[in-house]
Amino acid sequence: MISAGDFRKGITFEMDGQIYQVLDFQHVKPGKGAAFVRTKYKNIITGATQEKAFNPSDKFPKAHIETKGMQYLYDDGDLYYFMDMDTYEQVPLSKEKVEEAIKYLRPNDMATVKFYKGNAFSVEPPNFVELEVSETEPGFKGDTAQGATKPAVVETGAVVQVPLFIEIGDVIKIDTRTDEYISRV
Repeated sequence: MISAGDFRKGITFEMDGQIYQVLDFQHVKPGKGAAFVRTKYKNIITGATQEKAFNPSDKFPKAHIETKGMQYLYDDGDLYYFMDMDTYEQVPLSKEKVEEAIKYLRPNDMATVKFYKGNAFSVEPPNFVELEVSETEPGFKGDTAQGATKPAVVETGAVVQVPLFIEIGDVIKIDTRTDEYISRV
């Protein structure tokens, strides 16, 4: 059990049959009345965020989240298959669970899959990926005063803003957390 007074960023807890992760918290001690913990938390299954004030003595069961590095294998239209590299077990996941990550994953790439009580609920790509540009408009010299960008489609289908000098066939490094171009490889 964890008390609301012990909340910190990243802590996972169960409440009303749902699993939540603390995004932000603030211990408040007003001049009058009892102290409380103002908390912003996210339902890790649905992604919905909420804010609520808890009594510091409120207790909740701690939710244990299991994280595994898994290899993305392939998709068959509706399901995306990931393999546990230790047991070679394949786990099929729906499009809703992999939607954000799959735009940066090629077959055989590694991803982080999060489980709660044996059920996968989230897939995260590596923080940085190197992908080849498959489509982009040509850039022209003298076209900019400074820092102009253009959209580029990489081999996985993701669209990233890149500098004007990037061409089709270039391999670029992308930060998947912010969808930003980092450098040409």
